[in-house]
Amino acid sequence: MAQSPEAVAIVNAKIVTVSGPTIARGTVVVRNGLIEAVGENVTVPSDAWVVAGEGLTVYPGLIDPLSTVGIAGAAVATTGTGRGGRGAAVATGAPAAQAAPVERARGPEDRPATTSWLLAADELQPTDRRIETVRSAGFTTTATFPTRGIFAGQGSLIDLVSGEKSGDMVVVPSLGQYISLSRGGGFGGGFPSALMGVIAYIRQIYLDAAHYQLVKDAYARDPRGMERPVYDRALEGVLASKRILFPANRLVEMDRMLRFAAELKQPVILYGAREAYRPEAVELLKKAGAPVLLSMRWPEAPRDANPDDTDSLRVLEQRDKAPSAPGLLEKAGVHFALYTDGLEQPRDIQRAVKKAIDAGLSRADAVRALTLSPAEIYGVADRMGSIDKGKIANLLVTRGEIFDDRTSIQMIFVDGRNYTPAAESTGGGRGMMATEPGGNR
Repeated sequence: MAQSPEAVAIVNAKIVTVSGPTIARGTVVVRNGLIEAVGENVTVPSDAWVVAGEGLTVYPGLIDPLSTVGIAGAAVATTGTGRGGRGAAVATGAPAAQAAPVERARGPEDRPATTSWLLAADELQPTDRRIETVRSAGFTTTATFPTRGIFAGQGSLIDLVSGEKSGDMVVVPSLGQYISLSRGGGFGGGFPSALMGVIAYIRQIYLDAAHYQLVKDAYARDPRGMERPVYDRALEGVLASKRILFPANRLVEMDRMLRFAAELKQPVILYGAREAYRPEAVELLKKAGAPVLLSMRWPEAPRDANPDDTDSLRVLEQRDKAPSAPGLLEKAGVHFALYTDGLEQPRDIQRAVKKAIDAGLSRADAVRALTLSPAEIYGVADRMGSIDKGKIANLLVTRGEIFDDRTSIQMIFVDGRNYTPAAESTGGGRGMMATEPGGNR
């Protein structure tokens, strides 16, 4: 990390504010971690470190709205509904040598695969190598979630700063509850062992939570003569969650999860949405009004696939049309954002975004889907996602237009701190996310 002065002024640069018109030749002033001023006729403070912006473009820092970055060893957030996915083992935080034997769950009262009380903010490890990797790809912020189990825990919005204290990274401690439909039992492994059982279990948890809240409220009003409610940390975690994140790839899954969320009376965000390119899916999502997180891990044929194997028409259609979903949702007015789905290398992310642009998403909308849109979905657009006075100084400075093959990242500001992009580990040619170490001036 380069030690930045108190004030930095990037002058005579192209500024893509996202929230308003692009400024062809303007100045951005950063002071004490915030954007102090932005515009065409901004007076440069006398104490500012001046960066000559000719030939440079300034963007808001990119935001990954569904990630595990910052939680070392965490499984990548799945986009499926449990088929061939993770098991139901959950992290307890206890040393393995002291962990007690876990009996298989026999019913919902055993709370299988549930760690709803976990906060990603409490699990952060500033030493996670991925922090520098994704930051060098232009990401300054991630919505980081625990992802193990059914009720995996609550996500936190973090800024990708480097330091010894994980608390310095946290912007919003609790964003919502990450829920997967991974089947925890099976083959004698205990409840729930099928998708129907998982859905029944989630429904039961919310029924229990509603009753638990009623009892707590009654006790708080008049505790005399009433048995004290037993504390249940699993239900406390569920009640503390602002919203839930449900997986849904296929059209039938989107319909099922939207209906389920309405039954549970919970604000919902769908993630995955690989079949969002289908006209029926677009209409369904538009009517529901629920935000969608689209995976940028577009379906591809396995590299080691048997050439004699024949893929189904559905699989072939997904590979061909999935990248067109962002453009179609944008035209329909569906609120969506893009997430990396485990893609870490800058070149892989650039290629994924480029696929969406080639399939119909405009460059401006691609930038918005990785900046202001995720900020709006999580209710933090008042502090990040665009270049406006008073917002957090998360900035991406490039030479060339973002997502172009020859564009390079020159500077990355996170909370006003200037970072030198790291060289991409995979090597190869240059690309939009290719970096030039030492680009600070």
